[in-house]
Order: sequence, then structure tokens, then C-alpha cells
Amino acid sequence: MDDILEAKNEIRKEVSKKISELSKNELMEKTSRVGKRLFEFANFLESNIALLYINKPNEVTTEDIIQQCYRFNKIVVLPAFNVEKRSISLMKVDNLKTDLMKGNRGIMEPDLTQCKHVPVDVIDIAIIPGLAFDEKGGRLGSGEGYYDRFIPKLSATTRKVALAFENQIVQQVPMISHDKHVDIIITEERIIYKI
Repeated sequence: MDDILEAKNEIRKEVSKKISELSKNELMEKTSRVGKRLFEFANFLESNIALLYINKPNEVTTEDIIQQCYRFNKIVVLPAFNVEKRSISLMKVDNLKTDLMKGNRGIMEPDLTQCKHVPVDVIDIAIIPGLAFDEKGGRLGSGEGYYDRFIPKLSATTRKVALAFENQIVQQVPMISHDKHVDIIITEERIIYKI
């Protein structure tokens, strides 16, 4: 178990270093290409209710993608994190400027007094964050376990999609029994379907 945790931390360090070495222009260009692929992806275009996320450092930036979802008349759902329970609540967000506040984890999340709760079973497509992925759909997050606990609650028909840069794709993500996979990974170069 310690070996797996050590391997995960090593991958986190390596991937974070690779991303931090990209220039601002490279990041913007790669992010734009990931977003373009997402909006050409049939499962995403056909979805009405999309779960997205506000990115942390070293994740694909999502603000422009969320704004484009509004232009496509999609219902945008974002996670609110309960630190004590280590759980996620799904909230409908109509406006990024007025409906978000800084959460306990230091990132923007839905203001529970402004946003309406959304049941998990109505999500058509779930965009799942992560720091590293492999071609089998293996996912390495920040290590807090929120999404590993949340993913099993999604309907079997809900596509679980990750957005990533090519340099976030590793040969193999070390997985243990409670770690969860994604179905599809969209990068600036390709769409990877879980093997």
C-alpha cells in the first residue's frame, strides 16, 4: 500500500512539473484545443445537464468551457465540497460571477445560498477532474478522495469524461480497490476511449 501511495505522489510531482514548465501561451493554446474537441464530442453535444468543475492548478482550465456551455444552453452543474463529510453536493450554477464563492479547499465553488441542488441521477455527462490519467481510464486526483466516492453514485449511463493535456497521460496510474476510472479522456491531441 505504501508503495502505491509513493508511486502516486511521484506521478503527481512529475506531471505538476511538466505542466508548470509550459508557458502561459502554450497552456492557453492547449486548453483551447481541449475545449474545441469537447464541443465536437457527440456525447457532450447531446447532453443537456453537464457536471463540470472549477479547475485547480495543473488541471485544464474550465472557465471558458463553462461559459461556452451557457452559450449552448446547457444546464451547468458544479460540485460543492463538504470537507467534514468528504462529500460532494451538486449545484446548478447560472452565473459564474454571482453564484460562486471561495470554498474551504481554496477554490471557487457554488454558493449554497444562491444555487439549487441537483440530483445525481439527472446528470447526462460528468466532466471529472484529475492530475494524471492512463489509457485504461485510470485516474489520479489530488488524493482527497472526493471523486472516488462520488463516481459510483453516477448512473451507469452517465459518461464520465476527463479533460487533460497530453503530458498528463502516463503509462499507468497505480490503482487500488476504491480508485475509480473515467470512460473517456479528451486531450488537445485525441480522444481516448477506456480500453
